[in-house]
Amino acid sequence: MVEPLSDDELAFLHAAFDLARTGDAEQLAAYVDAGLPVNLTTSTGDTLLILAAYHDHPHVVRALLARDADTSRVNDRGQTALGAAVFRRSEPSVRALLAAGADPGLGGRTALDIATFFELPDMLALLTAPQGDENT
Repeated sequence: MVEPLSDDELAFLHAAFDLARTGDAEQLAAYVDAGLPVNLTTSTGDTLLILAAYHDHPHVVRALLARDADTSRVNDRGQTALGAAVFRRSEPSVRALLAAGADPGLGGRTALDIATFFELPDMLALLTAPQGDENT
């Protein structure tokens, strides 16, 4: 049987998710480096990476990717970090996620679907460009 988390432990985890939302890459990276799971997930399936991408913090996205954050995690709404970055039109995050191997066709609401539905031709071009193409 697993013991429930203490109030202090829960507060710490909530604070870690808030660091991803607010863009504090340095503190979040320190927590991960000290043992916080890089793929920590909220009760709705959002990872630190998904939250950082959704809140448009490319520096946090890069810090988490440097610590092997999983780009293939899908939250309970079928969304990925790449889809979140596309929705926010964050070219730096999209590029970092693609370079890390994120799949534009993954999820119930794929990054490609999001770029098409919201008529984001710049994002669609990034997603469909050959990887390593420096002219995109």
